[in-house]
Amino acid sequence: MPLLLLLLLAAVFGYFLWRRSATGLTRNCRWRQQRTKGQWHCSHCGAVAPGGKAPRICRNPQRKP
Repeated sequence: MPLLLLLLLAAVFGYFLWRRSATGLTRNCRWRQQRTKGQWHCSHCGAVAPGGKAPRICRNPQRKP
């Protein structure tokens, strides 16, 4: 039983590490699509990104990578 709990804990920790590397968004990133202009606008920082899909990284110019 303790081995199963350790395995589950390791799996959850690994999932969190994977999720962190899979996206570069912050909690404040709120991308809104402007279809007429064909771009995405962040309602928090004001960043703009072109394209049809929502951005997966934060484009805030003040954010340090």
